[in-house]
Amino acid sequence: MSPTSEIILLARLNFRRKSLYRAESMEAVNWNKQDDIIFMYWNQNIQQFWLDTEFKVSKDIGDWNTLSEKEKDTYKKVLAGLTGLDTQQGNVGMNVLGMHVEDMRLQAVYAYMSFIEQVHAKSYSTIFTSLLDSRDTDYLLDEWVPQHPRLTYKANKILNYYNKLVTLTPKKYDIYMAHVASVFLESYLFYSGFFYPLYLAGQGKMTTSGEIIRKIMLDETIHGSCVGYSAQEIYKTLTPNEQKQADEEVERILLELLENEIAYTHELYDPIGLADEVINYVKYNGNRALQNLGRPAYFEHDPINPIIENALNTASKNHDFFSVKGDSYVVPTNVEEMTDDDWDF
Repeated sequence: MSPTSEIILLARLNFRRKSLYRAESMEAVNWNKQDDIIFMYWNQNIQQFWLDTEFKVSKDIGDWNTLSEKEKDTYKKVLAGLTGLDTQQGNVGMNVLGMHVEDMRLQAVYAYMSFIEQVHAKSYSTIFTSLLDSRDTDYLLDEWVPQHPRLTYKANKILNYYNKLVTLTPKKYDIYMAHVASVFLESYLFYSGFFYPLYLAGQGKMTTSGEIIRKIMLDETIHGSCVGYSAQEIYKTLTPNEQKQADEEVERILLELLENEIAYTHELYDPIGLADEVINYVKYNGNRALQNLGRPAYFEHDPINPIIENALNTASKNHDFFSVKGDSYVVPTNVEEMTDDDWDF
């Protein structure tokens, strides 16, 4: 059994024990209070609901065939890495965090976010199904991801914090640090993978896949903000000594994760000459993760590539609601001017 599977099993067993322990006093979630931040996070998540089946990724096949072998290799590997991280967050992260928040409405928000992480993981496979043969996909997900040292490093780094919550009475400090780990995963570590699909989409290439990535990023923005809000509330309950310890540990893991991310980025992006820009983007998002935790920015960075900003520009999105989504970056080019004769029926 893998370490992740062991954590999932223990979490489920402890959840059942916790439920049985509380059976004498049944609880019911009360959504009557609708003017606070938890209700806002629920609404933001639900209003953004989407599924991968809404996007016709086959539209990207033409663009895919124009990419070089190095570009294809980078593209499929960054998506494979994201698949592994999203699977972990859906199976383990949100579940164990949700077990240790007191407000039952917030537990519901975490449960929804756990589900949508699985949608993210499935969405990458939807892209693979359209672009790759099954043997290539199987190799990436069954061999390359589990065996890649940089991916397993950051996965295990995050899992170690989640694992400390697989108990009925975790320390408040450990609950806080697990929330920090979750924010770092969703607001910081994902972004080396997001960069290349956005980079292509911002140039009008692979736009349907890029739209899926954009939807995932919008979800992760809400997740990072929500879990960061919870972390800030938990931080207030720590003792001064625990807060000092947390401050030091947050900085330490921030830098350890960056060192690993730099090595991972060089491996995937050096062949196509984008490593430095990706590292800059990772630092930018590292500061955003800290902001979600109520902490000041740490990294100096240059402005992010304007192509990425173009890919994220919501003002240019055009959706075909009569068929499928994902025409976000498509500009009509075969437009014929109407004449008076067009109105003669």
